[in-house]
Amino acid sequence: MTPDFSRVILATGNPGKISEIRQLLSGLEVDLRSLADFADLEPAVEDAPTLEGNAVKKARHVFEHTGIPSLADDTGLEVDALRGAPGVHSARFAGPECDAARNRDKLRTLLEAVTDRNARFRTVVALVHSGGVETFTGICEGHIIREERGANGFGYDALFVPSGFTETFAEMDPMAKNRISHRGEALRKVRAYLEHVMSARTES
Repeated sequence: MTPDFSRVILATGNPGKISEIRQLLSGLEVDLRSLADFADLEPAVEDAPTLEGNAVKKARHVFEHTGIPSLADDTGLEVDALRGAPGVHSARFAGPECDAARNRDKLRTLLEAVTDRNARFRTVVALVHSGGVETFTGICEGHIIREERGANGFGYDALFVPSGFTETFAEMDPMAKNRISHRGEALRKVRAYLEHVMSARTES
């Protein structure tokens, strides 16, 4: 039986992520909700060793409690000079009680004397539904600058300049960022999948 994607829950409470996902999936005949609409639902513990594992765990947790198709992403910043760190630990890089500003401060400190500043953002999006699990990956190459620039975005955006550009993600217009970002790439694949499934469901 073809899954029903008339409603999808975004398994996140992060306002920045919710805004980006809504923009990238706009125009689809899908009622997008988020964890903000399910106040009694505790978020999943993100303790998987991989981005894919965390994304699947978060989406499956919400689907099992609601029965509604659920979409979650996990994103990591991979810095070559740090052997791929912070990677899956990006959101908790400076410790379990840290915030984004402290994560950025730690990154800047570790790279203070480093000349190789190549890095990439990697996103894995998981969609859990009655028919199973789908995963979609997006990657954006770039480098880490020494001082923060820009007021848009979230996370490490103020320190990351994508390849071929001079602005950080935090300096870019959100729509411009979405056209080239890791999350944008992954969610365009999600969008294509949903359009295909919803078209097949309509035809049947």
